[in-house]
Amino acid sequence: MENSVLLKAIIDNAIDGLITIDDRGKIESINPSACKLFSYDAHEVVGQNISLLMPQPERQHHDGFLFKYKKTGNANIIGFGRELAGLRKNGSQFPFRLEVSEVKYSGRTVYAGFIHDLSREKEAEQKLQHYATLLEEQVQQRTLSLRETVQALQYTKEELSLSLENLRETVQVLQKTKEELSLSLEKEQGLGQLKSRFVSIASHEFRTPLSMIHLSASLIDRYAEPFNTPNIGKHVNKIKDAVLNITAILDDFLSLDKLNAGKVHTVQSSFNLAAMGEEITEEMQIALRGRQKIIFRHSGSLKTISQDQNLIKNCIIILIDNAIKYSGEQSEIQFLTRITKTACTIRIADNGIGIPKNDQTHLFEAFFRAHNTGQISGNGLGLSILLRYMTLMNGRVKFKSRINKGTIFTLTFPR
Repeated sequence: MENSVLLKAIIDNAIDGLITIDDRGKIESINPSACKLFSYDAHEVVGQNISLLMPQPERQHHDGFLFKYKKTGNANIIGFGRELAGLRKNGSQFPFRLEVSEVKYSGRTVYAGFIHDLSREKEAEQKLQHYATLLEEQVQQRTLSLRETVQALQYTKEELSLSLENLRETVQVLQKTKEELSLSLEKEQGLGQLKSRFVSIASHEFRTPLSMIHLSASLIDRYAEPFNTPNIGKHVNKIKDAVLNITAILDDFLSLDKLNAGKVHTVQSSFNLAAMGEEITEEMQIALRGRQKIIFRHSGSLKTISQDQNLIKNCIIILIDNAIKYSGEQSEIQFLTRITKTACTIRIADNGIGIPKNDQTHLFEAFFRAHNTGQISGNGLGLSILLRYMTLMNGRVKFKSRINKGTIFTLTFPR
């Protein structure tokens, strides 16, 4: 008796609907959740054919399915999960998932149907599809804009080529020897200008669509929060990571182009190195993965130096960013600064994948990447740019590294 009372309490308080019918399709019992789903009171449906709760065409075929199963034993719904539409008392319909079990006791056969409402899931799917469609349209628009930009660059290149050709013919008439020398010089300058112009234009033209993609991804993430769907957040984060990677690549190309053009000059100023270290540590928190931590410490009583603050900050960010990328998600990154009477030392250490010994001699070459970086993103420009910044500041770079043990970079500047 106690077990029966407990079972009835469980059924009455179940979140999903539960309906039992006899072998003729007549409803024998219905729990409160099912009553709420179909907007009926129990006494209105008990004794009625289950087809009362079905829209057409399922309603007219249901008794045939039941008869066929009793005659042949071939199940159409029984023992299988299936998505169906339910018919409420007011004539509206709603989606649900139905699981039917066959129960035999006391010489009778009863069928129990478990009903899980899918209304919220279907609504969430529709909204997600809508957001995906909007994002696809925006991507198509940005792609078209980029294509137009590339076409404009191609047209500019063709015009420059024509100008160089005309210049070649004019100089040839004046003096052959002088023409050959001048032509080589002009061609080299023209290619350099074209490259610089392309890098500058491409960088600025790409930033607008990249910013829109990043903004759209953030909006999708925010609008999807009420649905608590992990897959949306995962794919939105992938979009954001891709945008940040492309932006970083553009920044590196611009920095390299300015260095090659001799446009980078040191601007000395007096600043607090310890305060800047704390600021960088705070800024880089957003780039950390998993449970990574940056531990910053300044030693010594001296905190102020006179150097190019922006170039030093860029060098530190390059090294910390590399430490984050090439270290595990549980790792600690040590960031240490020290000032003596004659020099300033900055040390950044990680316990990441390390640098193979055969690759260490090429580490500061542009576009070079160690052979153990695998699928980790990067363009091989960071350390090349860092070395050139250090040279401008009369600084030195040293490093020690062991495979799977980590890497230590030490930057030293005259105070």
